[in-house]
Amino acid sequence: MSARDILFVTTYTGLGGGETSLLTLVEHLDPARYLPHLLVPAAGQLSERWSANVWPTHFMQWRGASVYFVPALWTRFPIVRRIEALIREQQIQLVHSDYHSLPFALAAAKRAGIPCVWTCWGWWFHPKAWQRGFFRQPDATFAASWAIKDGFLGNPPFMASDAIQVLPPGVDTERFHPGVDGIRVRFEANIPQDAPVVALIARFQDVKGHDVFQDMARHVALQMPGAHFIVAGENTQTSADNAYKQRILESAREDPILRDRLHYLGFRADAERVMGAADVVVCSSDFESYGMVNVEAMACARPVVSTRRGGPSETIVDGETGYLVDPRDPEALARQVLILLRDADLRARMGAAGRAHVESHFAVGRMADQFSQTLDGLLNARSTSAGQG
Repeated sequence: MSARDILFVTTYTGLGGGETSLLTLVEHLDPARYLPHLLVPAAGQLSERWSANVWPTHFMQWRGASVYFVPALWTRFPIVRRIEALIREQQIQLVHSDYHSLPFALAAAKRAGIPCVWTCWGWWFHPKAWQRGFFRQPDATFAASWAIKDGFLGNPPFMASDAIQVLPPGVDTERFHPGVDGIRVRFEANIPQDAPVVALIARFQDVKGHDVFQDMARHVALQMPGAHFIVAGENTQTSADNAYKQRILESAREDPILRDRLHYLGFRADAERVMGAADVVVCSSDFESYGMVNVEAMACARPVVSTRRGGPSETIVDGETGYLVDPRDPEALARQVLILLRDADLRARMGAAGRAHVESHFAVGRMADQFSQTLDGLLNARSTSAGQG
C-alpha cells in the first residue's frame, strides 16, 4: 500500500508550542504509511521546518475564524472551494485542522468526501449555542489535555465525552535528553559556567507571565546574588503582544537588580540547549492549556517550578518532578526555585524522576501511535464504504 496523503491545515505560521508539537508528531508518523502535507496562510518558521523534511507545503491566504464564527456563513467562504480543489488535486485522503481553520477545512473535506479531524488546544474554545451542531460533525476530535477537554465540553457537556480523545502532546526524548550541552548558551549570554541559572521559555504574551518571572527573579537575586536568569522566545502575534514585549524588556533594562542578571535571548530553535544551560526551568503563566516546555524540561532531567492552572497539574507530579504554585504569585515561585538552587541532590533526584515520568507517559511514540490508530480507523472505514458503494 502506498503512503496516504494527509493534509494538516493551520492558521499559525510561527513555532509556538502547538506548532512544535505538530512537527514532532508528524516527524514520528510512519513515512511508509503517511505523506504529510501542510497548508498555511503564509510562509514562516513552521513552513520552513516542514519543507526541510521534504514534505509538500501549500499556501493560501485566509483569516482564521474567531470564537464567534457562524458555521452557516463561514463554511461558504471562497477559501472552502480552494481547499477542496487542493484536496482533489493532491489526492488528499484525510484532513487535520486547528480550531481557527476548522470551518473551512471541515467544509472542504465534506465536499471532497474525506474524513476531517482536529485538535483542540484551548478550553476557551467552548462552543457557543449556535456552534454546537457544527462541532459534532468532525470525524474525530482530539484535546491536548483533560483540562482542555473538560473546558471545551462544558458543564453539562454539549456532546458525549467519549467523542473527544485526550491526546497529550509527546516529547522527542532523543532531542530532549539528560546531559544536553548548554555551555554555548551560557557563553553567548556571558553567564559564568558555575552560576545558578533559572530559565523561562515562552512567547511574548501577557498570559505567559514574564512580569511574574521578573518579580520572581528579583526575589531570588536578593537572596542569591550570583544567580542568573534566561528567557527564550519571541513569536509575537499581535500589536498587543509587541507592546507587552516592549514593556517587559524596558522593565528589565531599568531594573538595577535585573539589568546584569536577566538575559533575554530572543527566539531559539535549540530550546533543549537553553534547558541544558539551566538548573531550574520555570513556567510563570496565568494558565497553560498543556505546558509543553514543562514536559520538555522534565525530559532533559531538569526540575520545573510551574503555575498549576490547566495542563501543568496533569503533567507535573508536585514534589516529585517539580513544584506547582498558584498563578500570579512570584514569591511562591521564588521560594520553590531557591529550594532547588540550594540543593543539588534534590535537583538531581527530581530531574531523574521527571525524565522517567516523561518516558512512561509523554514520549512522542505514544502520541503517534494513538493518532495513527485513529487515522487508520477512519481511512479504512472510508475504503470499506467506498468498496461497498
